[in-house]
Amino acid sequence: MMPVQTLTLPHAQEPERLYTCPAFSEQDYSILNTLRLAAMGCRVAARTDLFEACALLFVDGEDAKRTYVDTFVKCLPEALMRRIKWLRPGTTEVSFDEAWVLRCLSRISADDHDSLGFLLRSQIEPGQRRYIGFLLGHISEQFPKI
Repeated sequence: MMPVQTLTLPHAQEPERLYTCPAFSEQDYSILNTLRLAAMGCRVAARTDLFEACALLFVDGEDAKRTYVDTFVKCLPEALMRRIKWLRPGTTEVSFDEAWVLRCLSRISADDHDSLGFLLRSQIEPGQRRYIGFLLGHISEQFPKI
């Protein structure tokens, strides 16, 4: 019987370097905390049908910020067909769902419709994509105002 020989591995990186991910900007965390606060407030609110909510959203001014964010947070679980993981406001850790939302918003601000379409197709039910895109677009417009 032949002895088993182990191969040497190339120099491995330190564990903390393996798990680092690109950090989000201060503006991204500001938007994320706004969404997280809205999610905390919407936990006890009644669920809203996505189509009806989007049909009613024709608001301007100061109310637009909160209305679009609240509607998005309330309706996103329906569009994803599952619960959304929102972390506590102020947490630097980001869940998959939160990172997905931030990536969608960054693609809108970069005017990258192809990547946005891919992100929406990857997570959102076909009949809901238009409405979620509508809400994300209006939230993106509110970035400087939030």
